[in-house]
Order: sequence, then structure tokens, then C-alpha cells
Amino acid sequence: MVRFIAFLLLFIPGALAAFGIKLMRDTIFDDFYPIFFYASIQFVFGLLLFIGSILFLGGFIVYRDRKKAKKTEG
Repeated sequence: MVRFIAFLLLFIPGALAAFGIKLMRDTIFDDFYPIFFYASIQFVFGLLLFIGSILFLGGFIVYRDRKKAKKTEG
């Protein structure tokens, strides 16, 4: 059960990062969602989703490595 929860903790931000990339790509190729009023808002929202998700995944990995007393570079 714990491994399943850890899988979900990694899957959900990964899916959000993929959706953020899709929003940015759709903005570049002129495919807009009606919920966003301007193209720049859609692009910035996608960028925030992507960056936030990557930061969460990176923090999760660093926390796990420190918890297991592994040495990280940097």
C-alpha cells in the first residue's frame, strides 16, 4: 500500500507536467482553450504547471535520498 501511495505521489505531478507542456505547445500552435482569455495566460499557466511539477518531483527525490542517507552531488 505504501508503494502505491508513493507511485501516486510521483504519477500525479508527472501527469501535471505533461499537461503543462501540452498547454505551452498548444499556445505555440494556436490551439486555445476557452477557459483562458489570452494566449499568454494559457502559456504562463502551462509553464507554472511544468515548473511546479518538476520542482515537486525533484524535492521528493532529494528528500528520499536524504532519508536513506545517500550522498547527493552538489
